Amino acid sequence: ARAMPSALAGRDVLAGAATGSGKTLAFGLPMLASIAANGARPGPGLPRGLVLAPTRELARQIAAALEPVATGLGLRVAAVYGGAKIGRQIDRFRSGVDIVIATPGRLIDLMERGVAGLDGVTVAVIDEADHMADMGFLPDVTRIIDATPTGRQCMLFSATLDRRVQGLTTRYL
Repeated sequence: ARAMPSALAGRDVLAGAATGSGKTLAFGLPMLASIAANGARPGPGLPRGLVLAPTRELARQIAAALEPVATGLGLRVAAVYGGAKIGRQIDRFRSGVDIVIATPGRLIDLMERGVAGLDGVTVAVIDEADHMADMGFLPDVTRIIDATPTGRQCMLFSATLDRRVQGLTTRYL
């Protein structure tokens, strides 16, 4: 409830909340509203929304939570993560997606293959930032966020807000 007004206003957001507290909808609904209001369709491989998640399970969970609302708004969501056939993910990406929910390693793989471009991202979310730090993903996260436009909205959600997460907030929010 405290994060959504700022997120809906297009401001950067730093939120610390326990697992299961509604973080996905707190960043997802404002992201969907912003992208739907913009109206411009993405080009192939150029999403307008980006959510980084530490695990494929979480990426699938986020996609499942956002997809019904996205579909109702005429938006397309794709989850890309390791452990799944990359060819299908490439095809989905090339057909045009509005929001990509990705694990860092798979998204970098798609970027290096020239399939994914982040120049059109207007909203970027780092979900479970503390978990990403625990897994050693912060260099990949910074590489990805550095590839997005500097004027984009950035939201960082985490169960804990420690020194490692503070480095991301200082750099991107």
